[in-house]
Amino acid sequence: MISKLFIAGALWGQSALTQNMLRFACSQLTVERADPLVNPGQAPSPHTHQIIGGNSFNLTMTPAEFDPPSRSTCTTCTYSEDFSNYWTAALYFKSPENGTFQRVPQFANVGLQQDGGMTVYYMPYSAKNNKMTAFKPGFRMIAGDPTAKKSNRISICHRCQNPNSGFGAPCDSNDFAELPTKYCANGIRATVIFPSCWDGKNLDSPDHKSHVAYSNSGGLGSPNCPSTHPVAIPQVMYEIMWDTGRYKNDAWYGNGKQPFVYSFGDAKGYGQHGDYLFGWKDDSLQKAMDALPSGKCANANCNVLKVQSAQQAMACKKAQQVHENVGGSGEWIKELPGGMPVTY
Repeated sequence: MISKLFIAGALWGQSALTQNMLRFACSQLTVERADPLVNPGQAPSPHTHQIIGGNSFNLTMTPAEFDPPSRSTCTTCTYSEDFSNYWTAALYFKSPENGTFQRVPQFANVGLQQDGGMTVYYMPYSAKNNKMTAFKPGFRMIAGDPTAKKSNRISICHRCQNPNSGFGAPCDSNDFAELPTKYCANGIRATVIFPSCWDGKNLDSPDHKSHVAYSNSGGLGSPNCPSTHPVAIPQVMYEIMWDTGRYKNDAWYGNGKQPFVYSFGDAKGYGQHGDYLFGWKDDSLQKAMDALPSGKCANANCNVLKVQSAQQAMACKKAQQVHENVGGSGEWIKELPGGMPVTY
């Protein structure tokens, strides 16, 4: 049996462009303190998120009442039938000199064209006999925990993108659970890995986690779902490329220190997290999952899905619903939005 690390090592190298999974770009939709999963209707939510996907993103997105495909008029993602919303905490640089903050921008991943945002993956590794059940309307979930104070390499990791960092599987020995404490000239790649097994009944749960589970092999799925969550679902993964190379000063790094902090005040990085709210049109995602084994559907080239140009995706924007300065466009702000205290 070919080892998972061997397979994953190929996936996240240059040969990723030929693998039987979806890997595509989603540009930035908006950046604001809004979170319709954890803090529905709250304006503002406690901390800043960077959000991609359909422009129907809203402060409240109740499953029984809110259908993203019918409410959206555009999406920031490559596949024009994907009106899902994907979001994570934003990353900030805290000046060691005066304590002010600047939001760290994102840049495009290998082989993709986008304006900020993230790379999104849908992977079939938990499928038995190529049987994969796509998400249903109303489905949502969360990976990671903003209160985490220790390593969680199953779902959250960071890679220092230096020339010798290699590609390799996400969250392997080249990655850190925490934010790297060395200067990363080519940026920091943050990875959020979602569960790949579902209980087959609930579209959500009170903690937005209990209805899903990781396979018995851990982070990257395998055809080994637990009996409590027997249904194999696409494994969603985010890669966020933080442009940290612009912050170069040897005095800011090493001996356990580094100048970056997540928007909820976490300067370690253990608490990074991702939210997912399903919004593919009709049965388009199921068709894509069914087409993966044939090789007719791979990465950003899937003949059963509609593709829009990078320019069309980048043109899709959503005005802030919570009007405040969150430190965009190189601006400096005196504190993290919401006054979140920094913890180390």
